[in-house]
Amino acid sequence: MAGMQNVNIRTAQNVGIEYELAGLGARMGAFAIDVAIMIAYYIALSIILSRIGLDSLWMGMLFLLPAMLYHLLCEIFLNGQSIGKKQMNIRVVRLDGSSPTIGGYLLRWLLRPIDISLFSGGVAVLAIALSKKGQRLGDMAANTTVIKVAREVKVSSHELIKNLQEEHKVTFPEARQLSDVEINVIKEALLVNKQHANNKPVFAVADKIKKHLNISSDLPPVKFLYTIVKDYKYITSQQ
Repeated sequence: MAGMQNVNIRTAQNVGIEYELAGLGARMGAFAIDVAIMIAYYIALSIILSRIGLDSLWMGMLFLLPAMLYHLLCEIFLNGQSIGKKQMNIRVVRLDGSSPTIGGYLLRWLLRPIDISLFSGGVAVLAIALSKKGQRLGDMAANTTVIKVAREVKVSSHELIKNLQEEHKVTFPEARQLSDVEINVIKEALLVNKQHANNKPVFAVADKIKKHLNISSDLPPVKFLYTIVKDYKYITSQQ
């Protein structure tokens, strides 16, 4: 796709996976939605406070604290997303593809005033535009970036956690040769395909597994890998 910017992330299993970075438009759209939410909050709060008497200290806290903590709390409790980010299908991740730590979210939040408030967001826009990994200053400090997240697609991924039935028939007995580490790589490739609509890892891993086990199969790569994982779980459970 023209204009699409990607970042190559190396996972804990040392697998290189390419993610599509969230564009400036998506990030600004998420910001606009979050601002609209805060404006709606302030309007509703003003109406409520006009009908009940609260001293200025409480009024100040009710106005300032939500604005100060909104992004930090949302990203911590909504897995790297504010409400705006969720609507725009983008999410904060670490550069190894995992979820940031609370410390990482805190670093992004602490540098947010410089990124967003200074020069009306000009610092963040300039940093994101110049960074190869789409990072504002807060992302650089926290070792994070913002990626696009594919909309939920209903696939048979639940098979990975479904209890194996006793009548399961092994399709690829060669799966017994795999290790737990290799099975985890397969699962990670399937997860990337499901969450980010990125099938490159699935095709690459399926090809390597076929060569490693010296087997051939006409099954589609996703179905092939699910079958390998189910066979492996069944075989190892019988040992």
